[in-house]
Amino acid sequence: MAYLADTPVLETERLTLRGPKGDDLAHWRALAVSERAKYIGGPYSRDFAFRAWAGVIGHWDIRGFGMFVLEPKGGGAPIGHVGHWQPEGWPEREIGWCIWPAEAEGQGYAFEAAGAVLDYTFKTLKWDTAVSYIDDGNARSVALAERLGARHDAEAATPERDDPPIHVYRHDSARWAA
Repeated sequence: MAYLADTPVLETERLTLRGPKGDDLAHWRALAVSERAKYIGGPYSRDFAFRAWAGVIGHWDIRGFGMFVLEPKGGGAPIGHVGHWQPEGWPEREIGWCIWPAEAEGQGYAFEAAGAVLDYTFKTLKWDTAVSYIDDGNARSVALAERLGARHDAEAATPERDDPPIHVYRHDSARWAA
């Protein structure tokens, strides 16, 4: 995976955000095949979870940006991914988040990591906007988006898919680029 050698590494108080790698598959798959994956298109079959993770890794090479894997600074297994996402059919570049083990939810990791990613997005990448696509009923993600300063954008286009309706939350570049 030499092509990911230049993937940026971001640091927060408790986390290192690094590029994805094949060794993360087992940790990701544990979430992907579970009922907890319902707001990210799951639960997936084991083989589809593999293909989805390969897409996360390949996204960096295709788009030049992608998801960061969250590693606790004190050691231990990776706990999720947060970052940039724009697969084919996404009308805008997205900031997405996903905490993998249930025991890591509610600890503020997604907020901490997403804040670092938004800061990087607007200060380093110089994007003028980004959205988060959130499935209908995913109240925790809506709360996180709003805590990050995003606002519902009812006029924005959504990805075309057959899953539940999606709500678009727009991130304010002015909040992060200052």
